[in-house]
Amino acid sequence: MTGQRHIAVVTGASRGIGRAIARRLAAEGIAVAAVSRSLRPGDASLAGSLEETVAQITADGGHATAIPFDLGDPAASRSEIIDRAGEAFGAPVDIVVNNAAASRHFDLIFPDMTGEAFRAAVETNVWAAWNLAAAAVPGMRERGAGWILNISSSQAGPRTGPPFRHNPTNGATLYGGTKAFIDRITTGAAMELYDDNIAVNALAPEYQVATDNALTVAGVRRDNSEPEETIAEAALMLCTGNPKILTGRIGYNLSLLVEHDRPVRTLDGRDLVPGWQPGEIGRDRLRTPYLRS
Repeated sequence: MTGQRHIAVVTGASRGIGRAIARRLAAEGIAVAAVSRSLRPGDASLAGSLEETVAQITADGGHATAIPFDLGDPAASRSEIIDRAGEAFGAPVDIVVNNAAASRHFDLIFPDMTGEAFRAAVETNVWAAWNLAAAAVPGMRERGAGWILNISSSQAGPRTGPPFRHNPTNGATLYGGTKAFIDRITTGAAMELYDDNIAVNALAPEYQVATDNALTVAGVRRDNSEPEETIAEAALMLCTGNPKILTGRIGYNLSLLVEHDRPVRTLDGRDLVPGWQPGEIGRDRLRTPYLRS
C-alpha cells in the first residue's frame, strides 16, 4: 500500500454530512468517489448535487469523481460503484463511507408502518451499506488494509421507560431499528475482518448536525446543533486510523474527538474550527453510548 493514494467511496455525498465527509477526506489527499441520486442541481427537493460537491473538492485542490447511483434499487449492482471508483483513480477502493439513508418516517408509529416503507429502509440503510462494503473487501485485501465507516444515529439506542419521555421523533422504530442493525453489523464485521487489517466502525452525531434534511425534523435547530466539521473530522480519523486498534467502535463524534484529543479542522483542512476543539467542547454535550448505559 506504500505510495498508493487512498481511494474512498462516500455515499449520500451530494449534501449534508456526506458532502462534508467527502470534502474533509479529499482535503487530506484521499481521492473521493461521491455517490448519490442527485447528479445535478435541481435533481432533488433539497439543495445539493454531486456536480457541486465535486466542483467544491476540485476548488479546494482535491480529487473527486461523481457516480450517480440509486442505492435503494434492489436490482442495481452496487459492486459497479466500487469498480467505477477504482477505474477512475487507478487503484482499488480502500475506504467506504456508508452515509446514504432512506426516508425516516418518524410520523409512522409501530402499528401504522407500511411494508413499502419498511422494505425501502432496510434496503438502503442496511443491505445497500452491507453490499457496498462487502464489494470493496477484495480490493482492500489486495491493498493490505481498508476502512469501512457506517454512519449511524443516536436513534439506534433504545427508548427507555416507563415513564417514556416525549420525543418529537416518536419511537423512531423503523429508522432507529435499521441503525441498531447497522451498529451490530459493524461489530460483527470488525471481528470477521480483523485479520485482513480492515477496520469497521460506526459513527453518529452526538446530537444532530443541522443539515437541510435534519432541519425538517421537529426539535432540530441550528442553535442547538453541531457544525458539520465535527463529524467530518471524526469520520476522517476513523477512515485513516490503525485498523488493528481503531476498529469495532460504535462512536459519537464529539466523544471520539475528545477521547483522542483530535483537532477539528475546516472542511478544506486549512484552518481550525473555533469553539469546537477538544478542549472547548462542553462535557455536558457528550452522550453515554447506549451499549454502556
